[in-house]
Amino acid sequence: MQRALELAATQRGITSPDPMVGAVLVKNDKVIAEGYHGPFTTPHAETWAIEKAGQRAAGATLYINLEPCNHFGNNPPCTENIIRAKIKKIVAAMQDPNPLVSGKGFATLKKAKIKVVVGLLAPDAKKLNEFFIKHITTGLPFVILKAAASLDGKIATHAGDSRWISNLESRKLTHTLRNQVDAVMVGINTVLKDDPQLNVRLVKQIKNPLRIVLDANCKIPLNAKVLDTRTAPTLLACTRTTPKDKILALEKRGVEVMLVKAKSGKINLKALMTILGKRKITSVLIEGGSEVFTNALEEKIVDKIMVFIAPKLIGGAGAKTWFEGKGASSMIASVKLKAVDYRQIGEDMLVEGYL
Repeated sequence: MQRALELAATQRGITSPDPMVGAVLVKNDKVIAEGYHGPFTTPHAETWAIEKAGQRAAGATLYINLEPCNHFGNNPPCTENIIRAKIKKIVAAMQDPNPLVSGKGFATLKKAKIKVVVGLLAPDAKKLNEFFIKHITTGLPFVILKAAASLDGKIATHAGDSRWISNLESRKLTHTLRNQVDAVMVGINTVLKDDPQLNVRLVKQIKNPLRIVLDANCKIPLNAKVLDTRTAPTLLACTRTTPKDKILALEKRGVEVMLVKAKSGKINLKALMTILGKRKITSVLIEGGSEVFTNALEEKIVDKIMVFIAPKLIGGAGAKTWFEGKGASSMIASVKLKAVDYRQIGEDMLVEGYL
């Protein structure tokens, strides 16, 4: 099962909106074939492993991190291939949360007299496919808030300088995250101050995510780097007060302008997440800035927080911290993380946890 999870993880960032799936066929205590699900619409992991094994698959045990499908989608039902191959036993890490599959694949296999065991390394399997699980069960994308801050919580100096708080290793990990998610999102103030590209550069590129800029009043300058759509697509989320001539100018550059409902003068993030979910955007990485971080947390759209803490003291009452707003009135009311993990990244410390 560990090997099945490893195979699945090799396709991180590639399979969306499908889950990552790996399959291992074992016979007489030996691995006879392996498979994984690649880009969207490619053969499923178990089908590929069965094709590799051929007639040797008869009587084998299939280890797979997700329940085999029992319906026609981009591929025919994998349960039919398993039954046809005369596999005797299935060991699956977890049931598929997809309502079209959930439990039905196992039921079909049991009806065909194939032994089914479920639950081996289930926590690892669920974490691997947390983007898929959130999207398929709620229709919404899994949202990661990523911030880089000094030891005293600042994300810039009082003069607005923010390059670079985190080290090169931490920045490379950020680019790895961009490789894995469907979309990366920032607020207009980040664009105006830093003029970021928001693409994948510091690591080997798998893909460039959709770049989303929250710009309620459509203040973005037409020469902003993020509007160069030759390397990555860009979506500008504005409100319905956006002038038509500005929309036309942006669309001429290949930028998609989406008019979203406003809330207190800002983009309604819950409404935006609903729209993105319907477009099969399964994951969003929020990269800045302070107002967007605060709004996202207050609107409760965030699933996971990743904060890179650099061993630096910036100080300054006017220097921005990454989470502001009104704030909690008591420690009991503070936002608490669970399943917290700590990793040292060079001199930086990455604190990662779930809401």
